[in-house]
Amino acid sequence: MNTETDRLPTTEAPWIITLRAAAALAAAMGVGRFAYTPILPLMEAQAGLSASAGASVATANYVGYLAGALVGIVAPALLRSRTVLRGSLVALVASLALMPVLTGTVAWAILRLVAGVASALVFVVAAGGALARLRAHARHLGGWVFGGVGGGIALSGMLVLALRTTGDWQHAWWACAGVTAVLGTVAWRLAPEPAPAASLPQAASPSPSRTRWFVPLWTAYTLEGIGYIIAGTFLVAAIEDGVPGPLGAGAWILVGLAALPSCAVWARLSHRWSGPTMLCAALLAQSVGIALPAFARGPGPALIAAVLFGATFMGVTTLTLAAGRHLSGPRAVAVLTAGYSTGQILGPALAAPLLDGGYGGALLLAGALVLAAAVSAAAGALRFPRLAHPSA
Repeated sequence: MNTETDRLPTTEAPWIITLRAAAALAAAMGVGRFAYTPILPLMEAQAGLSASAGASVATANYVGYLAGALVGIVAPALLRSRTVLRGSLVALVASLALMPVLTGTVAWAILRLVAGVASALVFVVAAGGALARLRAHARHLGGWVFGGVGGGIALSGMLVLALRTTGDWQHAWWACAGVTAVLGTVAWRLAPEPAPAASLPQAASPSPSRTRWFVPLWTAYTLEGIGYIIAGTFLVAAIEDGVPGPLGAGAWILVGLAALPSCAVWARLSHRWSGPTMLCAALLAQSVGIALPAFARGPGPALIAAVLFGATFMGVTTLTLAAGRHLSGPRAVAVLTAGYSTGQILGPALAAPLLDGGYGGALLLAGALVLAAAVSAAAGALRFPRLAHPSA
């Protein structure tokens, strides 16, 4: 397969690479994937979508995301293809724009499945390309790449919140499709990861110690996927249940705003302290933020929960993927993403039996799983201290 990297610019300024990759992740994840969270209440109120049907539609997106990640594992050349990146961006915009047109649970599930595949492909191509090309530059630039997800979340949340009183669910989807198209235009010329030079010897296989460290890292990221998606699905609803009004409705925006600078902050912290140590700290802080609404209600706990969740969930991704590339090379991004997305499929099913009594039980389960992820990451870091700086 022609990876089409030979004709791509390779001397772009680091800030341009960062901007293009951040726009790609904002389109794929911040808007294309996560816009469903704030739009779902509108669809339930105006389109007759039931809670169970809404969960099924969401699960279709998670399945699609897993499929996209697996494609990157089976055919790694796709991760270096500009055609795949551009085609996925186009498919993502189309899937959003068609949500108000092709109505019904089955049609919506298919569209969200397509969006999931496209989101995963954009994510692994853009993240892999950016991490490879920014490796020799300031470490915090990679953090701003992943911060694009938070920017997209905040942007889509603001759009939907504005349309809650002046528009309907159809306009919300079309507005998100338009924003995704604009972001996709910014990302259009993003260069994927370059293909290995044929004249160079193949990279040596990871040492056994590095491979063994990768196992607890993958376990931690998979557990994080389960806990994070439970929180991402129910945290805002739990906050709204305890704090009705603008604060509850705007919690998703606050999550996005907290996520926007978080990755750069965690990347800077990992320069002073080890990456595995910062990963454990992020997971511990996130577990507290997820579980907090189960113990305390009111504006204060709601603000703390939203900020802690937003400030950590993309930071965990930044630190984990940097560690994965350090341990196992480029394909690690797809392998870790596959585990993460598998966890997201399992999350709603594990939480469903706990929802009869409210959201507290589900949030406690999510917090416990993220705490277990921190333990797994810590076990790997302590066992192999020589890998203390994976993001270097």
